[in-house]
Amino acid sequence: MLSLIQGEVVTQNNWLSAQEFTDIVAISQMTPGPIGINSATYVGYTAVLNAGYNTGYGILGSCLASFAVVLPSFILMIIISRYFLKYQNSPVINSVFKGLKPAVVGLLASASLTLMTKDNFGSLNTDSYTFFISVLIFIIAFVGTYKYKISPIRMIIAMGLVGFIMY
Repeated sequence: MLSLIQGEVVTQNNWLSAQEFTDIVAISQMTPGPIGINSATYVGYTAVLNAGYNTGYGILGSCLASFAVVLPSFILMIIISRYFLKYQNSPVINSVFKGLKPAVVGLLASASLTLMTKDNFGSLNTDSYTFFISVLIFIIAFVGTYKYKISPIRMIIAMGLVGFIMY
């Protein structure tokens, strides 16, 4: 979802900068709800304000963007749920779900790699301090959540404080 949103709003339409998109991801991770809906809400609001409209239109933009993200999934889930219980033990359906698991891992890896830019990490050539601190924060967050099973919410708060202190 993140790579699709970034491709549309940053790369293709230039509604937001890469830094604004990174801010959206951070805010969307900290707020309750699915990241796609949270980021769509923020993108809708920010893109309308960046286009020169006032806050009222920004709120309308956030509502429309959220609705546009939710509606296709909602319709698809209604259609799927109608048939899933009937065919859930089918070998074909089981094979489809086995194929989806690696695809989901690939999509998550793609979203992670998409965010690993010099806008987010700095550059070793231009600002080595920022680069090393960013890499250190990344490694600590990865090891903390993967190996030590630290809550992502606690990790976000802790790494936010580390970033605030170090930068």
